[in-house]
Amino acid sequence: MIEILINVRPNQTRVAYVEDQQLADLKIERNTQPTLVGSVFKGKVLRVLPGMQAAFVDIGLDRSGFLYVGDVLENIQASQLLLKEEKASRVVNDGEPEERPHNTNHAKVPIQKLLTSGQEILVQVSKDPLGTKGARITSQISLPGRNLVYMPNIDHIGVSRKIESSEEGVRLRKEVESLGPKGGVIVRTAGEGASKESLKSDLNYLERLWEEIEQNYRDSPKLGLVYSDMDVELRALRDLLDDKVSRVFVDNKEVFSKINKFVERFLPQHQNKVELYESPKPLFDLYDLDIEVSRSLQRKIWLKSGGYIIIDEAEALVVVDVNTGRFVGKKNLESTILKTNLEAVREIAHQLRIRNCGGIVVLDLIDMESEVNREKVVYALEEELKADRAKTAVISMSSLGLVEMTRKRTRPSLVSSLCEPCSYCDGKAYVKTKSTVANEIFAALERGAQKAKQGTVAIVQCYPDVADWIYEEESETLEFVENKLGDAVVFKIEVDFHIEEFVVKRIARGELGAEVGT
Repeated sequence: MIEILINVRPNQTRVAYVEDQQLADLKIERNTQPTLVGSVFKGKVLRVLPGMQAAFVDIGLDRSGFLYVGDVLENIQASQLLLKEEKASRVVNDGEPEERPHNTNHAKVPIQKLLTSGQEILVQVSKDPLGTKGARITSQISLPGRNLVYMPNIDHIGVSRKIESSEEGVRLRKEVESLGPKGGVIVRTAGEGASKESLKSDLNYLERLWEEIEQNYRDSPKLGLVYSDMDVELRALRDLLDDKVSRVFVDNKEVFSKINKFVERFLPQHQNKVELYESPKPLFDLYDLDIEVSRSLQRKIWLKSGGYIIIDEAEALVVVDVNTGRFVGKKNLESTILKTNLEAVREIAHQLRIRNCGGIVVLDLIDMESEVNREKVVYALEEELKADRAKTAVISMSSLGLVEMTRKRTRPSLVSSLCEPCSYCDGKAYVKTKSTVANEIFAALERGAQKAKQGTVAIVQCYPDVADWIYEEESETLEFVENKLGDAVVFKIEVDFHIEEFVVKRIARGELGAEVGT
């Protein structure tokens, strides 16, 4: 049984996709940090960077958007320019120009020929800002509907690869072609089985929406937002609500009313599935989803067998380490490792979806001697990833047991959305030991001895635990340094200091009492 749970609070909305009472996907959007993906902006080119084949575009946000040349070439003007410059050499067997020439010629038209500083341009956010990076933007606008994705700047009709029936793919393509769209159209996976009337309704809506966006772009006197995508709960229903979903729970009356109107207009066949949740028990407590979310914020995830995985995230790299842990197996080492790896890849695929990890993902699986077993594990991973709506690609396992894969990410991961770097360790996840800091203090004292003025004394300001460590564990070293200095070292405790922080200075001996507060 598949359910969609929509939990609404004044500060955030959470949408959970639940399969057999297990969390399968999660979307969280806070009012203070709404996603920008899908929003369309009026921008102005700030700088064109030929060395990077990219440009920075002011779109009215704190940080400029990043526009790569490949995304500029998706623009209709760029496509026309490309056709003019290379029409003679770019023909196929039937003598006609290729349908989408910009797909394979990014490098042939440099960005400095397509954009100039100060040029105004209509762009859409394809990736939210992440860390210190601004939003990734594209000049190719794509507007998703229920059954279709409308791309006004190209002339192309296609069908989602996830629609496996070739007969259905041909039918959908012909139906869309007969509607005479004014731009490019891709039939979404949700469009499988859709009638011509349904496709026409979707297309008409998206074409009207594009006209409104163009009008807003022309009328807007300043840079900034000209169109924002639907709220997270409506986007979720647009993308997730299908025949497999048995019911949708909403725990807010206003949002319930808004969803009902949306479903009545665009998904009338599913209107009876939407229910208002009025129980005093929190909605996410139905299936202990908050516990699952907390588990997905942890670095270490235990497997049922007793093994575990470690997940570390960087900005564009995720590393997953697999360990047997407490699992010792029953037959032999190879079967123990195989079972652990198979269980691990199932959990890894699940965690990638919940955490919304993206970029390059490296899986450090336990090495197996059997090539057959390696293939079993890679195949199991690929099968688990089929349920992932994000685009993924898996590379076969190396001789060291490493599997490289990529997962497309358009919004920040769960960890970056719900957590922040530790203010104490500054996100490093480790701090220097007291012994290390003590040795740094001794080195600083020795360096300062050469510049010491007569009649001065060395003062060390440091964290209490470091001072205690020096007196208890490093007394011999302290005595050695004091002999080298020819004077005692005075320690001043600073409870507000970071454990790694210290200050070494020399003051006149007569000022010592005032300095240490005695």
